[in-house]
Amino acid sequence: MAASQAWCCLALLLLLLCDPTRLSRVPMRMQRKGIVAEAMRRLQEVFDIEALPHDVLPHRKPPQFMVDLFNKVADSNGITKAPGLLEGNVVRSLEDRDYFDQFYFYFNISSVGRNEQMLKAELRVFKLNKNHVPQKSFWQHFLKVDVYELLDRRRKPQRRNLISSRLLSLYTEGWEVFNVTQTVSKWVRNSSTNHGFLITTTHLSKTKLESNFVKFAKSRHNMRDSRNAFLVLFTNNDRQKSSSFLPSSTDQIVPCQLNDLFVDFHEIGWAGWIIFPRGYKAYYCKGACLFPLGESLRATNHATVQSIVHTLKLSKDVSTPCCVPDKLSSISIMYFDDNENVVLKNYKDMVATSCGCH
Repeated sequence: MAASQAWCCLALLLLLLCDPTRLSRVPMRMQRKGIVAEAMRRLQEVFDIEALPHDVLPHRKPPQFMVDLFNKVADSNGITKAPGLLEGNVVRSLEDRDYFDQFYFYFNISSVGRNEQMLKAELRVFKLNKNHVPQKSFWQHFLKVDVYELLDRRRKPQRRNLISSRLLSLYTEGWEVFNVTQTVSKWVRNSSTNHGFLITTTHLSKTKLESNFVKFAKSRHNMRDSRNAFLVLFTNNDRQKSSSFLPSSTDQIVPCQLNDLFVDFHEIGWAGWIIFPRGYKAYYCKGACLFPLGESLRATNHATVQSIVHTLKLSKDVSTPCCVPDKLSSISIMYFDDNENVVLKNYKDMVATSCGCH
């Protein structure tokens, strides 16, 4: 019920923004400024946004991984292709904040709420190619990579906990993904334990070479480098939102039916931080539910009885049933948060796909 009420609030806001003359049909006590402000507040509740990011276009592109993920789960309008394609309903891409040290990585995870269920956390780093290595034996084609959790802020003496190890080829470059779910889950529960990651590389040759002679992409001068490291978090955040229904009136007697409604994020003022889509077709339900209710109106038994009581005037307090969405589908939105992290989130019950009398 809360989802349907929130959807109605969204629809009302868009109708007010697109057609200001509708305000003349709102009771005088509900002035335009007040109702738009209230609708915007509840719209933030629908999209689970505590504070709106600054409406400034960020000077960087989202990671290609996030773009590919969005295209996998949604079409160009943000409509979810199928349920279950996204692991969880929120995916965050957090940027490395340790700008100066080549092998240390730090991520600000303060945007993750304690009520969220951590499903998976991935550390993604781009390994650079090593062109020249002496004594080309079999083992010299490989190196050992260790990922550590740092246990405090001190670099010397260093306290650390091994998370993951693997062998990598010296002569290839590309993205390496490490599962760090357990560590990041601990950090979310207690943010004071987040001191970042350390990555070390060691050559497997019997000939001793300098440790960490293979590096991962980390640009000190260009923090918008698409190869910079990032932390990807998959979470579930199914917090239920409450919202009061704001009724709308009908202009003429037409049957209950689905009508076009395009939600334009530019019109709302959110185009500066929403990446995909630029808007989506939400649709809305409008029309009369008068007796007799045909099969096309998909009326409930209760609605049928209510329409009969209203038609026969058996009770002056009983109105006609309401024309409301009886089927809803989800959308996916990718956006920048306040820290310019890229977030992909799935929102349930955002598109009306059919209407009925209830």
